[in-house]
Amino acid sequence: MTTAVAPSSPLTAADRCDRCGAQAYLRVELQTGGELLFCAHHAREHGEKLKEIAVNVIDETHKLSPTAGAPEDR
Repeated sequence: MTTAVAPSSPLTAADRCDRCGAQAYLRVELQTGGELLFCAHHAREHGEKLKEIAVNVIDETHKLSPTAGAPEDR
């Protein structure tokens, strides 16, 4: 028996962070077949742990642009 994995669809404004409800920019696909969605803030906060449990990570934080007056290097 062969199983195919459907490619993940791009994240939209309707996709919300599982921690705070903000717009999600990171999808973490789990070995169990489930997924977790995170805003950029919570993706950074939990990044190390997510790497341990992720099968695949779809990172769309590149869609964020720096805000006016904010330092570019953080």
